[in-house]
Amino acid sequence: MKIEIKALEKKYDNGFKALKGIDLEITEGMFGLLGPNGAGKSTLMKILVTMQDYTTGSILIDGKDIRKERREVRKIIGYLPQDFRFFTRLKTWEFLDYATGLSGMFSRKQQRGKVDEMLAKVGLYEVRDRYAQDLSGGMKRRLGIAQALITNPKMLVVDEPTTGLDPEERIRFRNLLSELGNQDTIIILSTHIVGDISSTCNQMAVLHEGEIAFVGSPEELIARAKNSVWQLHVSNSEYDLLKEKYPVISTIPADNGWEIQLVGDDIEGFEGKKIKPNLEHAYVHLMEYKLNAWQL
Repeated sequence: MKIEIKALEKKYDNGFKALKGIDLEITEGMFGLLGPNGAGKSTLMKILVTMQDYTTGSILIDGKDIRKERREVRKIIGYLPQDFRFFTRLKTWEFLDYATGLSGMFSRKQQRGKVDEMLAKVGLYEVRDRYAQDLSGGMKRRLGIAQALITNPKMLVVDEPTTGLDPEERIRFRNLLSELGNQDTIIILSTHIVGDISSTCNQMAVLHEGEIAFVGSPEELIARAKNSVWQLHVSNSEYDLLKEKYPVISTIPADNGWEIQLVGDDIEGFEGKKIKPNLEHAYVHLMEYKLNAWQL
């Protein structure tokens, strides 16, 4: 199973280019697509699930051209959109039963068994008789994953799944995706939250203003920020100076000032110690250099 994207562009009627020459190859496992809001992530996701057409380029999913074999491609795709919705007057199992029936892939007996299987898999079996509208935010996202997986897709696309979730539900959702990622399936996780990528994905890409800024593993991106992350103890006035020159990652009140972490290749005129970067540091380092057109 493989997705091959070559020279992909999306241009709207008003002339705006949402995607510019995207080249990507995605194989089985968890793949993270990271970028700020407006980078083009949702546009790319909608194109991959055949909800939106592209202008130029090509996409092959499992060897199938998504323009020429759209119906066949849709049979192997599961999708959880950012604005996942359901019928409010249906109970949790009723909604999933309805979604399963729409697929037309199971007999009535198989369908009921499949519903119970999926509810158990995403941890919702105990609330199967609760109305879907009364579920917590995290439970609703898990119900969305259940409907996306009900037909055993070879490819699952999940768009901004943890936005608005509390920390406990976010961790639970990430763990669920990690478990699914161990199967023979491509899972594409699109997000602007760095923690979603660092916790789940072995491969990733960073999208910036419709272009690919990085492709590789989280470890490779982190390696690019080596020797560029600093920890300092500064006064209030020093902090004001530093935040004008460097991206500050964290600030903690300390005696007579602040304990801060920032990204920069050099902090001339200040005393600090270099620390080991994490993915958040590396992402900020990449985006600052990309935004300022500096050479990495």
